[in-house]
Amino acid sequence: MKKIISTPNAPAPIGPYNQAVLSGNTLYTSGQIAIDPKTGHLFEGPIKEETTLVMQNLKAVLAAADMTFEDVVKTTIFVNKMNDFAAINEVYGAYFNNETAPARETVEVANLPKYVNVEISVIAIK
Repeated sequence: MKKIISTPNAPAPIGPYNQAVLSGNTLYTSGQIAIDPKTGHLFEGPIKEETTLVMQNLKAVLAAADMTFEDVVKTTIFVNKMNDFAAINEVYGAYFNNETAPARETVEVANLPKYVNVEISVIAIK
């Protein structure tokens, strides 16, 4: 059985999907990009600030499912420029404990939704 997870503290979906789906004790989030949930506007600025907003949006979705980054077991990071990875990784790393950090993959892609620089999704288990 699946439960749809939704919160006004993260951007509303811009297509036929949900912010996250909880199946049993496993949460699957949709990829988050740097849209400010309060204004609905796309953030355009330095990559570290863009990544911070992405991570804050993920934090809000996790919280809506009564989870935290400690519950995350897998992340996927999509970047449009691998040259930005060090800055993205610095921000991303601040949300996890190195000893219990999740498995991760990072993929460079040609384009992302709304032509953002970074999109991140997570799988969490409680």
